[in-house]
Amino acid sequence: MRAIREHGFYYSGYLVTNSAAASYAPLLRRVSALALLFGIEVLILSVWLDNAVLDSARGLAGGVFHWGAWAVRAVVGFAGLFATCAFLRNRASLTNTSAELASAPPRRDLLALHVTAMFFFALLSHVLYASARASVVWADALVIAWLTVGLFAIVLAMAAFIPMATWGRLLRGTGYLWLGVLTAVAAACVLGDVIRSLWVSTAYLTLTLVYFILHPFLPALWEDPARLLIGTPRFSVEVAPQCSGLEGIALILAFTGLWLVLFRKEFRFPNALALLPAGVLVMFAANALRIAVLIAIGDAGARRIALGGFHSQAGWIVFNLVALGFAVGARRIPWLVIRADHGKPRPFSENVTAAYLMPLISVLAVGMVTTAVSSGFDWLYALRFLAAAAVLWFFRKHYAGLGWRCTWFAPIVGATVFLLWIGLDHWHHAVSDTMPAALSTAPELQRRL
Repeated sequence: MRAIREHGFYYSGYLVTNSAAASYAPLLRRVSALALLFGIEVLILSVWLDNAVLDSARGLAGGVFHWGAWAVRAVVGFAGLFATCAFLRNRASLTNTSAELASAPPRRDLLALHVTAMFFFALLSHVLYASARASVVWADALVIAWLTVGLFAIVLAMAAFIPMATWGRLLRGTGYLWLGVLTAVAAACVLGDVIRSLWVSTAYLTLTLVYFILHPFLPALWEDPARLLIGTPRFSVEVAPQCSGLEGIALILAFTGLWLVLFRKEFRFPNALALLPAGVLVMFAANALRIAVLIAIGDAGARRIALGGFHSQAGWIVFNLVALGFAVGARRIPWLVIRADHGKPRPFSENVTAAYLMPLISVLAVGMVTTAVSSGFDWLYALRFLAAAAVLWFFRKHYAGLGWRCTWFAPIVGATVFLLWIGLDHWHHAVSDTMPAALSTAPELQRRL
């Protein structure tokens, strides 16, 4: 924990004090409200609309099927990366922007127009997805109208919470950061799609590497290169496109490339470019190791764990570990890093940002691990609460100066998320199926606990 407090998830040159954090409060509230609004709307649309119905569509509707999911990922990735990098490198600009918002309340008229635009967007969405096989001319015109109304709704929401003039000053204050983040996100999306054409050859290489890892421990291991199958008489898997390691490679390339651009003054070039091929090799090897562990778990008799939690979570765990390892470890290699202090140890300076990030990070990290070892139902779910409580207790001194007066904002947000969560679950499942099978068949005492 001391290492987290010392280095945090932002390196020690970028520290945030309590007073500085308070100066960002108006901006943080506006951005959080905007993100919550967009998150709820995207969640509803993703549950309601089935993009698979556009599979056979032609023209622009076919483009929506092919690039729709990637576009959503790009927007979310751009927003998250831009906000994080702007906070790290352009805090003065954010402070000025936040000060402007303190005296400018949100525009309720623009928010009402946003709701109206979303109503028409939902109407056009219903028509578009119901007439996926219509004529190309009609479908193209419908897609153009659909995209226009959707973009108009987005701009209205952004302007409702933060004036467009303020958005412009924020972009100018961060320089060309938006261009670098946009390039990285677009490259990740394009690479993630184009690189799939290589999946057959990479899947065969993955199959060979998995066999090399497992054969000393599982003598009964067999492989079928023609069908990309590998396993034992008790448990076998198919190396599908998602398992070939290409998506992880695209993600780590985008992450490492953006990291090197943002912190280029910290690294030696061209030495630091070695991190790019190193990331590819590490991610590819880690993916093969993930599949090998998956087969080992299934062969040991835990088929439900292998096919359930581990299969769905192990890939993200591997990527997070590799990305965190590169971010922290690369700065400790003198061949890669420029040390202005000539190798002298830096004085200890506490990173209070960790006090606000670690509760959420601990919940996410523990959730990934417990889900990975579950088989249909996460019996270790309570560990997330215990992990967050432990982190809150560890950083308790940092929260002493916070305002503790009660407001209605948090209860309203909590009730909204609860109702949305229950409503979406009820939408997709019958009432009799709301309880997971693993939980419904457990003893009564265990269910209550």
